[in-house]
Amino acid sequence: MSVLAFWISLGSLFFVYAGFAMLVIIVGAVLNREVRKESITPSVSMIIAAYNEESSIAEKLDSVLELDYPKDRLEIIVASDGSDDGTEAIVSMYADCGVRLLSLPRRGKIHALNDAVAEAKGDILVFSDANSIYDKKAVRELVSNFADPKVGGVGGNTIYTTDINGDTCGHGENLYWNYDKWLKEMESRTGSIISAHGAIYAIRRELYQPQIDSAVTDDFAISTSIIEQGYRLVFEKEARAYEVAIPAANREFWRKVRMMTRGLRGVLLRKALLNPFRYGFYSLILFTHKFLRRLVSVMLLFLFVSSITLISDGLFYRVCAISQSIFYVLAGIGFLLKDRRIGHLRVLYIPFFYCLANSAALVALINIIRGHQIERWQPQRHSPGSAKV
Repeated sequence: MSVLAFWISLGSLFFVYAGFAMLVIIVGAVLNREVRKESITPSVSMIIAAYNEESSIAEKLDSVLELDYPKDRLEIIVASDGSDDGTEAIVSMYADCGVRLLSLPRRGKIHALNDAVAEAKGDILVFSDANSIYDKKAVRELVSNFADPKVGGVGGNTIYTTDINGDTCGHGENLYWNYDKWLKEMESRTGSIISAHGAIYAIRRELYQPQIDSAVTDDFAISTSIIEQGYRLVFEKEARAYEVAIPAANREFWRKVRMMTRGLRGVLLRKALLNPFRYGFYSLILFTHKFLRRLVSVMLLFLFVSSITLISDGLFYRVCAISQSIFYVLAGIGFLLKDRRIGHLRVLYIPFFYCLANSAALVALINIIRGHQIERWQPQRHSPGSAKV
């Protein structure tokens, strides 16, 4: 029984981290679904949902007003979801610059977005976080993909930074996102990426479907609805947005728990997309990203326990057991030293972040099994003042 558990766990982990990527590369090379891009300037409505963003909203709006996009083709809407700090007063100061403020009651981000879209006039909707700073050409790069009539949505490239010089932060977080972005580039060639990141993505106005489930992540729900309607959701590497990573491990852990719990509920919302007879290879992408990845913590547990029980059955099992033990010890040391300079050594922060992320995934799984929902939107922010542009 231990042997079976060991090899099933090891095989599953290999597929999640290597086999799936290899399969995506092969399918992408065979299908090679390129996007027909052109330099176009459709009317754009940028929607920024905000809740108590007084520390970041001014710099956000300053950066938006400096975007390289025709001013008469760009509408800027800030949807304040019941902010009770100085956010709305700050946004009001930009009224003469064409920035529209929607002062809404506190109902959750998804409802704020629904209300903002109802007011939007642009042919293309660009959704952005209040703490993300766009590269000046980001909107141009996004909308160039809409020259292809098969493209219904475009996800941008979120880059995490720590200070004004653009030094990479949240080391493990960046490693994960760099891998994820590479995978999205490959997925885009197969047809569609898994979903868009909330900091920067765009969709055609006529494809927006009002969302009602506030217990799912808005970016996943909105972007995957594009695929459900038969259009492509592609990745644009050159459309860059910069965000400051969250350095505090405890805050990052609970942020991931919230994100993964809501993401798993999103899969339940979009369960029709798991039908490969209708959605083809995308169904496997969705299943692997949003389900198998969340089971990695369970796979790791079975692998470790089975390795220990098989330690006397051969050199290979002993090496596996010892290697895993060393990895988890390093993760523990990384946790203890996370606030010190030595904790930034790769040999410590990679195991630590890996264990943190998968522990959060396990808690998210338990939340889903228990039926626990996370509906309220509580941004974990740093001022964008340190983001590189």
